[in-house]
Amino acid sequence: MKRILYLSLFLAVIVSCKDKSTETKPETEPYTEEEMDMTTSVYPENMTKVFDAHGGLDTWNEMATLEFSVEKPAGYEITTTDLKERYSLIEMPKYTIGFDGEVLWLKNRENSKYEGNPKFYYNLMFYFYAMPFVMADDGIMYADAEPLVFEGKTYPGIKISYESGVGASPDDEYILYYDADTNKMTWLAYTVTFGKNEKAKDYHFIKYDNWQEVEGILLPETMVWYNYENNKPTTVKNEVKFVSPMLTTVKMDARVYSRPEGAELIQ
Repeated sequence: MKRILYLSLFLAVIVSCKDKSTETKPETEPYTEEEMDMTTSVYPENMTKVFDAHGGLDTWNEMATLEFSVEKPAGYEITTTDLKERYSLIEMPKYTIGFDGEVLWLKNRENSKYEGNPKFYYNLMFYFYAMPFVMADDGIMYADAEPLVFEGKTYPGIKISYESGVGASPDDEYILYYDADTNKMTWLAYTVTFGKNEKAKDYHFIKYDNWQEVEGILLPETMVWYNYENNKPTTVKNEVKFVSPMLTTVKMDARVYSRPEGAELIQ
């Protein structure tokens, strides 16, 4: 009988404590979408607005492969890039350049000499084409830049530089200028330090004139290079048009980027 009484008292205490714990436990507020969105929280507000105006980093980060073509006098130049690993394949009528993450190679199909520099070129057009999203790469530092005034319109600027040791040309600097009304990227100013022992002082200028939507992402349809003077754009120099853009969540087989038999290894 005593055992039953003790057991009843014990259960009563447990239930009482549980009820008390339930009563005093504070209510937990559910996370809002804004609080849980950590993807863009590490970027300055103006940079985040530019990403969002072009489809958003979340959408971009879902993609695995980017392909685009440029029409050249000798034929089309087709660039395919693995967006996660940054493997690269550039197919031209006479040459193919590839990078598999470790090895850079050049394949000559007509026994003619490639006049460019594969080290400089293998990811050059990809980097320009994938703006502004490549500005979310690791090791980038952001700062406000003086606005660009061109033909009476003012474009706010974001200066992009790199931490020491990041990339092949960590001394390169970029300024992204955007339309204050739409937050879309409009101009890119950039320096070229590849192969140099000091920072470049002259900025080159590209105007991103038209955009086309591909899988929810805005990609450039044309880029217009400008002549420049005193680090300001002046007159049109040349235009590059991009065709057949493709973005996909499908990752290409890594062998696509591998060095084929007979290809020259670029040191």
